[in-house]
Amino acid sequence: MSHGTGGHGVPARRPAGIVTRGLAAAIDLGVVLGLLGVGYLSLVFLQLLLSPQTFRFPEPRLVMSISAWLAVSVVYLTGCWATTGRTVGSLAMGLRVTMRSHRRVRWIVAAARAVTYVFFPVGLMWVAVDPQRRSVQDIVLRTEVVYDWRQDLDAVTV
Repeated sequence: MSHGTGGHGVPARRPAGIVTRGLAAAIDLGVVLGLLGVGYLSLVFLQLLLSPQTFRFPEPRLVMSISAWLAVSVVYLTGCWATTGRTVGSLAMGLRVTMRSHRRVRWIVAAARAVTYVFFPVGLMWVAVDPQRRSVQDIVLRTEVVYDWRQDLDAVTV
C-alpha cells in the first residue's frame, strides 16, 4: 500500500492507527451521550406538556439507560458508516470506513460492524499490533479505516 500522494495532490489511502481511532471513538461517545440527553429532555418536555399538574422528572433506570445507549450507538454507527463512511468523530479526525475494495460499506456490513464495535470494543485494540492497522472487526468484515480528508462522497465508489 502506497503512503505517498494519490492523484491531484490528495494523500494516498493510509490505514488509521489506534490513537486516531481512539480519539474518533471518544468524540462519537460524546455524540451518542448528547443524543441520549436530547432524547431524555424531549421525553421530559412531552410529559410536562401532556400532564403539567402531575409532572415529576422521570428517574432513569440503569437497564433502560444501558439499553438506550447500546441501541443509539448501533443505529448512529450503522447510519454513518453506511451512508458516508464517517461518524462525527471520523470526520473530525479525517477518517473514513470503507470496504477493502474501496467501496462504500453496505448497510448489513455497517450494522454488523456497529454491533461488534459496541459489544466487543476490545477488538479495536488489535489495531495496535496488526501490521496493517486492522481491528478484529476490520479483519472479519473486510473493512478498513483510512485517513481521508476529502469531503466529497465520490471519494468512495458505490
